[in-house]
Amino acid sequence: MDKKQQTIQFENAYATIFQFDCPVTEGDTSQSKNGTEVCEYHVMIHASSPKCSYTQQLEAVLGAYGQLIEGPLHGAQAVFKRYFLSDAANQADEVIVADVTDCAKSIIQQPPLDGTKIALWAWLMTNVQTGVSKSGLYEVRHGAFRHLWNGSAHNMAANSEYQTRLLFNEYNMQLIQEGCTLEANCIRTWFFVNDVDLNYGGMVRARNQFFFTQGLTAGTHFIASTGIGGRQQDPNVLSQMDNYAIAGVRKEQIHYLYAPTHLNRTSDYGVSFERGTLVNYADRRHVFISGTASINNKGEVMYPKDIVRQTRRMWENVEALLAEADCNFNDVAEMVVYLRDPADYALVSELYQARFPEKPYVIVHAPVCRPGWLIEMECMAVKTVDLPTMPVF
Repeated sequence: MDKKQQTIQFENAYATIFQFDCPVTEGDTSQSKNGTEVCEYHVMIHASSPKCSYTQQLEAVLGAYGQLIEGPLHGAQAVFKRYFLSDAANQADEVIVADVTDCAKSIIQQPPLDGTKIALWAWLMTNVQTGVSKSGLYEVRHGAFRHLWNGSAHNMAANSEYQTRLLFNEYNMQLIQEGCTLEANCIRTWFFVNDVDLNYGGMVRARNQFFFTQGLTAGTHFIASTGIGGRQQDPNVLSQMDNYAIAGVRKEQIHYLYAPTHLNRTSDYGVSFERGTLVNYADRRHVFISGTASINNKGEVMYPKDIVRQTRRMWENVEALLAEADCNFNDVAEMVVYLRDPADYALVSELYQARFPEKPYVIVHAPVCRPGWLIEMECMAVKTVDLPTMPVF
C-alpha cells in the first residue's frame, strides 16, 4: 500500500490531497487476501483569490473538485463532504443548489482564516456503492459493511439542550431502522454550537443524559467527538450534528484511545466523549482523533494566553493519541484546526506550514468550548495493517 500527498493548483483554487492507494496487484497474495481494492482520498480544497466574489470562489472550489474527479481521482466517489463558510446565512443556499453529489454534506459557518469565503473537505473512496438508506442516512457499501453518514442535522427546539436531545432521539431511531445501536455502531460525532460560550452547556447536558440511557458511561465507553463553535444558516439552530456509524462492525474491531500520560478522561470534567477511536480492518486502520486542545492529564488548560505553546502542546497530545494507535502524523489524512481569535491565524499558519507543508488541513474561526483554549484540532489517520483475523474492508 502507498500513501501520497500532493498539492494541485487550479484557476482561483488549490487542493491538497492525501491518497491511501491500495490496489489489488496480480500475484500479491498478501493484498488479495485482505481485499485491498478500495483506495481512499482526503482532499482539502481552498479558494485562492480572496478578492473574488463568493459565487466566484464557490465556482472555483467546485470546478477544482470536478477536475479532480475527472483526473487524478477518477473512479472515486465522495462519501462525506464538509463546507466551511464565512457567512452561512448568505452562502449556504448556493452550496445546496450547486453541489448535487450524492453523499452526506455538512455545511457550517466556520470562516476559513486565509481571507477567503469557502473551503471544502471531501473524503472519497473507490469501488464502493453509495445511496440513501431507508432511514435517510447516507450509505456507503463495501464488503460486509455499510458506512452510515449524516450531515447538518438540526431542529428548531427551544434551546441547545432540547435541540440536542431531539437530534439524538432522531438519530437513535435512524440507527434502529438500520439494525444498529448508538453504543455498538456509532464511531464519530460532531456538534457545532451557535454561540458556544452560551450554549455548549445545554448540548453537554443533553448528550450526558442521552448517553446514560443508552449504556454509554465512563465505565463502558463514549464516542469520539468534536464540540465546537459553528453557526448554521438559520440563527435559531443552536446545535447542529454530523455523525458516522458502521453497520456490521464487530466489537473487537473498535478500540478507544486515552493517552493517560497527556490527557485525562473527559468525564472528569463532566463531558462524555472519547479522546480518540480506532477501527481495525484486515488491511487498514482508521483512526478518529476528537477535538484536542492544550490540556494536561489533570484536565487543566496548559499555557494560557500563549498560542505558540498551546499549539505545540496540542500537537504533543495528538501525537500521544496517535501513538496509542501505532500511528504518527505521517499517517494523518486530514486536519481541521479551530482558532478562537482570528488574530492568531498568521502565527498558527506559519507553524502548520513549517511542519505540515502538503498535509490537507484548513484553519477556521471557531471558538473552543473553554475560553482558555485558544486552539483545537481534530484529525483522521489511515494506516496499513495486516490483520487477517479482522474482517475485510
